[in-house]
Amino acid sequence: MRGITDYTLAKRAVINEFRRGGLTRLDICDAQPELMRAARNIGRALKRTCPVCTCSTLREVRYVFGDQLKDLSGRVVYPDNWVSELVDSYDEFRCYVVEVCIECSWNHLAACYLLGRSFAG
Repeated sequence: MRGITDYTLAKRAVINEFRRGGLTRLDICDAQPELMRAARNIGRALKRTCPVCTCSTLREVRYVFGDQLKDLSGRVVYPDNWVSELVDSYDEFRCYVVEVCIECSWNHLAACYLLGRSFAG
């Protein structure tokens, strides 16, 4: 795994702005139906609570994108070991990690990283 971009600071800024009243819940709890479906059905449960509604319904959903992936680009990573198969089969692609609350629809890009044979070893 290389080229990791962590979006924790961006998430913190959004949450702080929400708590100060500069953003409404409608502004930040806007997960699309397909993202909510993925989070609900195959998302990995997180041990943290939602930063908006404080429920314990926070999930992690991963997506892969890359030109080499062709029709597989934009797909949800499921099952978890599918990433290993992709790493063994493709030189380069990106994996995006999104955290989603299935209670209030909060969602935020958590991280993005490069994967593939080019980055193995």
